Amino acid sequence: MTNGPVLIDLEDKDAAPSVQEAAPVPDLASPTPEGQAMVMASRLAARPPSRLARWFWGLLGLLLGTVVSLAAWEFITALLERTPILGWGVTALVCVFLLVVLMIALREIAGFARLRRVDSLRHAAEAALASGETKAARDMVETLDRFYRGRPDTEWGRARLAERKGEVMDGDALLALAETELLAPLDKAATREIEAASRQVATVTALVPLALVDVVTALGTNIRMIRRIAEIYGGRAGTLGSWRLLRAVMTHLVATGAVAIGDDMLGSLAGGGVLSKLSRRFGEGLVNGALTARVGVAAMEVCRPMPFTRARRPSVSGIVKRALTGFFGG
Repeated sequence: MTNGPVLIDLEDKDAAPSVQEAAPVPDLASPTPEGQAMVMASRLAARPPSRLARWFWGLLGLLLGTVVSLAAWEFITALLERTPILGWGVTALVCVFLLVVLMIALREIAGFARLRRVDSLRHAAEAALASGETKAARDMVETLDRFYRGRPDTEWGRARLAERKGEVMDGDALLALAETELLAPLDKAATREIEAASRQVATVTALVPLALVDVVTALGTNIRMIRRIAEIYGGRAGTLGSWRLLRAVMTHLVATGAVAIGDDMLGSLAGGGVLSKLSRRFGEGLVNGALTARVGVAAMEVCRPMPFTRARRPSVSGIVKRALTGFFGG
């Protein structure tokens, strides 16, 4: 037996695949950004606490308050027995602290009362618009004028309204006049707040690669934006009132499925398919900024003492253009 080269003959040389017949390379592009930070923040804000959770936190607060109060009482009484002067000094500090807590509580109560007044104004305006009665419209305009009395940013509008309201006999036209003269400047101020918040959320999302920071920034910025919008319209929400407004706005957005966005909105900024030309992080920033604008417009509808009738509701895409066009170097 001799060792030598072995010739291996292929059965069918024509069966080898060609380059033209090769399967296409799969598209490994990252999925379309969906604004996960804003979606998560909205779900956290809109999630209603369970009854068991409310009982838990209520009882925990009561228990901690009782323990702290008893400990403070025993500490102060013992200190008074040992060192009366120091004991009275600590007692004074505790009294000042309780006074500050009382003032904070009164401020929160006043904030809730102010928000309820704005709600009642909006309901009265809707009723006046539905009835079409001139008397109801005039009563509504007078109430709105008193509500904004004392604010320097509404003086010119209230003066214009006082000059022209006597010439208007139709109820709908009178409400439209009040909306134009009183609320139009406030709408512009609220729109500027929305643009600033959208820009901030988009910038942080695009530049900071930490998902938890995205959610915290989005939630904090939206709370601050909603609170500022409420203040612009006269709501003056406190800390708890801001959370109430945030939950009301987010619940509405989640219920209507508005916490979702795609190329249809952002395409107006830089042409169709914009997100496919950007990095994943950059696209997420744009989507989160646009969703923040959507939350801001919903907050305007919630905090405004009148529904949008004569004045046009701000366009979300228009706010996104003005706030985020800089991302494209424009």
